[in-house]
Amino acid sequence: MKPAKSIVETTIQRVSVGEDTAVDTDVLAIEEPLEIRLGLSDGGHKAISITMRTPGNDAELAAGFLFTEGIITSPAQIRQIRHCGRKSGKGAGILDRATALNSNTIRVDLHPDVDIDLKRLERHFYTTSSCGVCGKSSIEALATGVKKLLPNGFTVSRGLLNQLPESLRRSQCIFDQTGGLHASALFTADGTLDILREDVGRHNALDKVIGGKFLADEVPLSKRGLVVSGRASFELVQKALMAGIPIMAAVGAPSSLAVELAREFGMTLAGFVRDGRFNVYCGVERVSN
Repeated sequence: MKPAKSIVETTIQRVSVGEDTAVDTDVLAIEEPLEIRLGLSDGGHKAISITMRTPGNDAELAAGFLFTEGIITSPAQIRQIRHCGRKSGKGAGILDRATALNSNTIRVDLHPDVDIDLKRLERHFYTTSSCGVCGKSSIEALATGVKKLLPNGFTVSRGLLNQLPESLRRSQCIFDQTGGLHASALFTADGTLDILREDVGRHNALDKVIGGKFLADEVPLSKRGLVVSGRASFELVQKALMAGIPIMAAVGAPSSLAVELAREFGMTLAGFVRDGRFNVYCGVERVSN
């Protein structure tokens, strides 16, 4: 299967103060919409989300989104995940495979006996931005399905925690070419990066990571920590909690709601993890000397 194209080359005018403008090329991260559809038992489908993402790992993204939004709870509920391409041919309804694999629509078909709350899908998902969730007045309204994390012996040292952003950065292949992608990665107790995904949307990168583990039937992720390249928004903390991740480390700052949610549900949340220091906003007992 040919992998999705994640970057594109473009012509630019390179400008330097005091020097002549020069024609050059640059590499950009691709940003395209992905419509996620849920297949219904009657053979129809329902569009449930459109997100701007970097193509690649779309099945993980779709599965991760459905899981972290509380729509499905087990990979066994999924019958198939497939891209939906344009039909070609003289009315024969032939699906062009190459077109389908590179389309911007993906469909998740569930088994007929899976009960889905369609009223939940009909309600508008809360308004999101690159920095998290807006428009809800309480954690109780947003934290549906999240369970409180209990101590399980998973801890990391402060030295290891501080090394995670650099490990993440070294592993960001597309960022090296474009400088324009967020990343999320899971790490083990010894600091090994387990799975890493990049995307123009920080929430998409995390959905891809969680979706990959969800499809492998490895959720909850009680023995994994999470490191993210940007800020810690409410949305990211909620998704991590849905997957049972006990520790989250962010290179940037957390929001007030992110800290409140992490504290309420027993997560360790660290921010500004860089340059030999970091802040622990809650759950310091999981960070050892």
